[in-house]
Amino acid sequence: MRRRVAFIIFLATVAEMSAAQRTNAPMVTLKQPRISLGIRGGFNSSMFFTDRFSIDGQALEDMQNNYKVGYFASFFCRFNLKRHQFIQPEVSYNVLQGSISIPYTLSNSEVLQESGLIKSRATVIDIPLLYGYKFVDVHPYGMAFMAGPKISWVWKAHSKNEYSGFYQQNISEHAEPFRYSAVVGLAVNVSNIFFDFRYEVGLHNVTRKITYDPNTTEEPYNQHTMDIKRRLNVLSFSVGVIF
Repeated sequence: MRRRVAFIIFLATVAEMSAAQRTNAPMVTLKQPRISLGIRGGFNSSMFFTDRFSIDGQALEDMQNNYKVGYFASFFCRFNLKRHQFIQPEVSYNVLQGSISIPYTLSNSEVLQESGLIKSRATVIDIPLLYGYKFVDVHPYGMAFMAGPKISWVWKAHSKNEYSGFYQQNISEHAEPFRYSAVVGLAVNVSNIFFDFRYEVGLHNVTRKITYDPNTTEEPYNQHTMDIKRRLNVLSFSVGVIF
């Protein structure tokens, strides 16, 4: 009887020690495959920072950027390097939306018919090339910082800019077909599910020129030139899966 009690106590002690050992066991970094594939999708907010907008040489004042929500989907390939580093090229389909409002003030009244509004919608194909470093890499959790350049191609047939409130009629904005930007981001993952936050800084003017129809524009406004310089910055959030 004493042997049975002692044996039961021994088994209970071993089981308790094993459970404690499993509970206190440290998380370890798992060996990563050399190449991983993944998809992600989410929402973006476009910010058109206008450096200058002038009509007949007169700069418009008090312009306000209005944020609008767009969306995107992306496919990427991750090349895992040594010491928690990786290189990640992507191909992404993006729909960007935003607007700029210009109040009808005393300083703007000479070149504006009423309060001006520029609505922008662009469909672009993005190809970023990111370098990433995982400063947290213990299974099943991870956190990585990413940065790199990005080139975008504007799909002209699915992009447009609408101008209203100006004396000029049938205004057309001719966008640059390619855009270049710098990307920084932070990714947090639990197992193979991750959340991605990014900020993209535009590196140049996205507008090539602005034209309008002088035949339907009244004088003397049909002789005025229009010039705009604006950069596109984008804040985005996504959810994705790494296979």
